[in-house]
Amino acid sequence: MAWRNLKQLSLVDSLTSEHEALTELDNINELMDWEAIGHSLSDINYKRRGNSAWRPGIMLKALLLQIWYSLSDAKLERLLVRDLFFRRFVGLSLADSVPEHSSIWRFRQLLEK
Repeated sequence: MAWRNLKQLSLVDSLTSEHEALTELDNINELMDWEAIGHSLSDINYKRRGNSAWRPGIMLKALLLQIWYSLSDAKLERLLVRDLFFRRFVGLSLADSVPEHSSIWRFRQLLEK
């Protein structure tokens, strides 16, 4: 399976101010071993054709945000596009695209199986 290649943080990302509103979930990121969790989910092949798939760790973090903030798939997609707080937690730079609502739905369906 080919995973999307996410770039390291850009210059613009490094210039965003460190504000408490953006760092609220940093302690969860530090507490969890997201690399190990993503590796344990790597067998989930939720995108067989087309573009490269989103890394399972990123998708799992997105689903956690969806649960914590009671969001629909479409609303989660919109907030990932425009919200620095969500991008920071999930691990997307300002230059990265975001998972579409249909990708979020498919990943959740496969996790439920």
